[in-house]
Amino acid sequence: MELCANGLTKAFGKRGSGPAVMAVDNVSLTIRPGDFTAVVGESGSGKSTVARMLLGLVPPSSGTVTFNGRNLADMNRAQMMEYRSAVQCVLQDPSAALNPRNTVRTILSEVIRLHGLARRKADVLAKVKEALEIVDLKPAEHFLERYPHQLSGGQRQRVLIARAVILKPSIIIADEAVSALDVSVKAGIINLLNTLRSELNIGYLFITHDLPVVKKVADFVYVMKSGQVVEKAPKSQLFSAPGTDYTRELLAAAPVPDPARAKDWIRSAS
Repeated sequence: MELCANGLTKAFGKRGSGPAVMAVDNVSLTIRPGDFTAVVGESGSGKSTVARMLLGLVPPSSGTVTFNGRNLADMNRAQMMEYRSAVQCVLQDPSAALNPRNTVRTILSEVIRLHGLARRKADVLAKVKEALEIVDLKPAEHFLERYPHQLSGGQRQRVLIARAVILKPSIIIADEAVSALDVSVKAGIINLLNTLRSELNIGYLFITHDLPVVKKVADFVYVMKSGQVVEKAPKSQLFSAPGTDYTRELLAAAPVPDPARAKDWIRSAS
């Protein structure tokens, strides 16, 4: 079982007679269940456009997306529903991804009913509680009737993850899923993703510009620049012996915590 991008290209046309803008240029990559694959690069490098094409939200100008060898463009409605269950997403801004007028119970119940996982009210509620427990929102009863604005940023992100795992996906595409979180909250979400990976065999395509996080969790890394993959390598190889000047520049620009300086800063601030 694998999700593959095969020579994906996406050009966005300008109004009038201006030339098209090449957002993604001949990108190929593979994600499998249990893998933690990262895509890194600067803002505007095409990372999120690749994610949208993989999710079927944006059609490619050329190239294909395949899941288990089946072209996404050739899937019928029933097959597409199966794909939506198997490949889920977790986005950067949970405030924008969650309906502010719905409670957590309603948000998760809609997914269960839409995909026919349960019909009876008691069965739907049981699955909602199970999903909240899986993402460590415990006890689940404390969160069921809350609205998104009544949750912290980390709790909202956990609700998004619950909405994804409720369908038992094989792969989750996480687009800057932790970039807006505080450091301590970010660590908790990363640990949760790793736990779900080991317990549920979920594979991740983790799109980020946060190289310290990539160094901690990824198995394989694709580096994008100006819409192209300029380097791909196992994490250990990429961080120890980067193969391109661009990758070396990215690594050099990543902040490296200095415990001694941190202690001095804390003392001076107290």
